[in-house]
Amino acid sequence: MMRRLLLVLLLPLFLADCAKPVWAPDAAVQKARYHSGTAPSITLFTVIRKRGNEGAHSGLLINGDETVIFDPAGSWTNPAAPERNDVHFGMTPLMVKYYIDYHARSTYDVYEQTVPVSSAVAQAAIARALDNGAVMDAMCGRNVSRILHGLPGFESIGQTYFPKQIMRQFGALPGAVTTKHTDQDADNNKALLATQTAPAAP
Repeated sequence: MMRRLLLVLLLPLFLADCAKPVWAPDAAVQKARYHSGTAPSITLFTVIRKRGNEGAHSGLLINGDETVIFDPAGSWTNPAAPERNDVHFGMTPLMVKYYIDYHARSTYDVYEQTVPVSSAVAQAAIARALDNGAVMDAMCGRNVSRILHGLPGFESIGQTYFPKQIMRQFGALPGAVTTKHTDQDADNNKALLATQTAPAAP
């Protein structure tokens, strides 16, 4: 009985890198690449369920030589932000707005926390996200925390499955700035994807 319970608990660890891969073509990625021209930074997005105040999802917006979002096991998508295994390229301000709007709704709030980093740390974060591979459902926190924990300046971020725990630790980092996004849109956020088709801003 104990052995069976242990196998059930460990199964997600063995399956974490077995999610269905998504690999946008080179031409789509090159066309979408976006450089903000602003100082390098890493932003943690945490989706919090209003009822129960539980963490539901984590994502990382990385602003380096280009701006991408690591959205492990996420369901947001946009033609102007092609994906390679949970990394979306071309994250212009419009795409970031779309991402937030998709997650913030009548039942969920979105917390945006940003810390300044060096260019080297931002590029290391992008590299780690690209090397991570596709993520299984319900494993967003584990993969976001694992990427952060391996970066200089983020050693205090413990590896965990829980988005809210990552949010608390991230908010304690020097220079962290937090913004809360609320929305009263209907809970059927899938319908938003049909409207979020405008091309990325130049």
